[in-house]
Amino acid sequence: MSFRTIVIKNRCKLEYSLNYLVCRKVEEEQRILINEIGMLIIANTGVALTAALVSALIENKVKIIFCDTKSNPCGEVIGYYDNYSSYKKIKEQMSFSQNIKDSLWKRIIEKKIDNQRKNLLYIDLEEHEMLNDYMNNVTLGDKSNREGHAAKVYFNVIFGKNFTRDLDIETNKFLNYGYSIILSAINREIKICGYLTELGIHHIGETNPFNLGCDFMEPLRPLIDSFVMLDKVNNENFKDEFIRILDLEVIYNDNKMHLENAIKLYVQQLFKYLLSENTDTELKFIEYEL
Repeated sequence: MSFRTIVIKNRCKLEYSLNYLVCRKVEEEQRILINEIGMLIIANTGVALTAALVSALIENKVKIIFCDTKSNPCGEVIGYYDNYSSYKKIKEQMSFSQNIKDSLWKRIIEKKIDNQRKNLLYIDLEEHEMLNDYMNNVTLGDKSNREGHAAKVYFNVIFGKNFTRDLDIETNKFLNYGYSIILSAINREIKICGYLTELGIHHIGETNPFNLGCDFMEPLRPLIDSFVMLDKVNNENFKDEFIRILDLEVIYNDNKMHLENAIKLYVQQLFKYLLSENTDTELKFIEYEL
């Protein structure tokens, strides 16, 4: 019975041999029984794989997902036959009610503003009280755009009154790269769960292939902000620092774990919430320490 999700993060060659996926590196070889694989994610553009392997994976109903240079899913291979689960998941996703989507978006924005507030409180800025007011006044679906009002206050306080997110400056370079790391991790988990990253609960950009990932990641943006705000990154090390952020120890559901593992549980929980159609269902968010 297929149950494993295999993520290939490093350059290697993938081959097929005697019903095994064979991963070959310069001085190392690993074998994984294909019958145990449910999904294969190629997260490095330097990976080479044979047609024989692709054919065997498809025959065993293994979904193959390819990622781009930023580790975001960019395409997938699914067999022509017996692909009922994908249809079921997409049908579920398109059936989420507007009420449950608006309820989830309200909770996501409340948590995002709360994390922004905590960042300001950490550096002893009195504007954290204003963000607390915004957080307590988020409406269903955030129809009054408390998110936007909070963001203006928040960014102007920590990065200056002339700061905007569209400026071509070093600060935005750091933020954009950090956000992309979180987004790629969330997008991979969405695909592992069998859903479409394009179909968001709030973001509806026609040219954005990751609308749902952008929705789910909002509470974690302040984590990236804190790295930039506290000068934990600079021009020389910012990529290395952010690549390691998925190994950061965080708290999820009262348990300590790496951020990458917490994201997995967090995404699974959000889909359970959407499927429940019960707006009173308890939600857990990822907590972090500055």
